[in-house]
Amino acid sequence: MMPIFYFTAVAVILFLALRMTCGACVMGGPAGAGRVRLPVVPLGWALSLFLALTYLVCIAFDLIFPAYAMYETWSGLLPGFVWLTPVGFIIGLVESFLYGWYAALIFGGLYNAIAARGAAT
Repeated sequence: MMPIFYFTAVAVILFLALRMTCGACVMGGPAGAGRVRLPVVPLGWALSLFLALTYLVCIAFDLIFPAYAMYETWSGLLPGFVWLTPVGFIIGLVESFLYGWYAALIFGGLYNAIAARGAAT
């Protein structure tokens, strides 16, 4: 459970640092003067749903083809994940979803901050 708090704290700290240095540009507001910005909220939803659906497909694949199962890998990537338990399944699904938001906030925020600084010069 501690890794979830760790990743959440790191994401919040990095996102707040980007907000303080770049302001509203981090969220990918309206593009202007040839600037391209990534809208962070749609990016977060897209990445989160992509990772959650990928997780579901991989779990189904592991159940259909147990000889090629990757559940040992999932236990290393998703803290608290236990194979074939309802709680482990839910934890893995929630963590996959949250990893998508983590990536969107960090990548989208960094991209928008760098793009705004590049356009200002």
